[in-house]
Amino acid sequence: MRSPWLCLLLLPTLALAESPSTPDPVSALRNGQLQLQVSSAFGGRVLSLRREGQPNFLRVGPAVNTEPNPEVTAESGDIAYLGHDVWVGPQSQWWLHQQINPQRRAAKVNWPPDPWLSLAPAQWLQRDADQLRLRGAASPVTGMQLEKSFRLDPAQPDTVQLQVTGRNIRDSAVAWDLWFNTRVHPNTRVFVPVATASDIRVDGAPDAGTPDHVFADGMLVLRAGPASSGPRGKWFVQPTAGWMAGFNGQQVLIIRFAMQPPRAIHPEQAQVELYLDAGGIAEGLLEMEVHAPYTTLQPGEQMQAAEQWTLLAWEGGDDAQAQRAFLCAQQLQEACL
Repeated sequence: MRSPWLCLLLLPTLALAESPSTPDPVSALRNGQLQLQVSSAFGGRVLSLRREGQPNFLRVGPAVNTEPNPEVTAESGDIAYLGHDVWVGPQSQWWLHQQINPQRRAAKVNWPPDPWLSLAPAQWLQRDADQLRLRGAASPVTGMQLEKSFRLDPAQPDTVQLQVTGRNIRDSAVAWDLWFNTRVHPNTRVFVPVATASDIRVDGAPDAGTPDHVFADGMLVLRAGPASSGPRGKWFVQPTAGWMAGFNGQQVLIIRFAMQPPRAIHPEQAQVELYLDAGGIAEGLLEMEVHAPYTTLQPGEQMQAAEQWTLLAWEGGDDAQAQRAFLCAQQLQEACL
């Protein structure tokens, strides 16, 4: 299995797709198979991932165009730009370790996310045909500053390498994890390898007997049913391997990550989390989330986490068993029956 946490290598030149129709601050990498679009707005966010000739696999909100310059203050709320974003966890502590909004601290709110990480513009560090790198704003809410890098892998042209570095900007220790959040369309069928049903915790969602959620033969399979509407809930999952996959239309996204023992993940979270809202945010979304280890950082210290995205063509239709067999053929042994 291809490892997503290996050191990134120097890459040969790729075609940088940036045309007059692509507004600044968006840049794109393409290699003839994939196209990846990243914006320095909204914290430095992935707005598009697609195979050539196919639609965007990511779910992106209309606010990208209607609210391109959000105000960033201690009172800012969330804006549904969606796409791929990076948070820090645990969610319950987002507003507990700050002094600029005492009302949110006293109420122990767990929403919205840190506006400086999710809304403030990032600075381009590298923006060329080899790599896109950005440094986000220093946050007075969580005390963190994130750097993100994106590369298309020349040895695996269907694959994107992502790496995030989080740095403690305070003069005292902070403790967080790095939290990857990839928003896709709600009718995406997601597969996560799981050993037992006890490794799945479901919060505010249907039970295992509904079409939304099936656990069988070492695999959690999640998809919004045709009658689903409104907020559905969240699945907290301890996987048996460092991958999950989503099928939508003629594309399948495989997200690989470094497998962690349960003790490395904050107990309020899980290494893999799936959030399904089948209609509460416009036409809905499904979030494919990964948590890195919960880590204490001394002043100036850094931590890193990585994901590897492989976006493959899929011509097998809407059949869960055929999709699982396809994953098995990609050397994802946990998918094999």
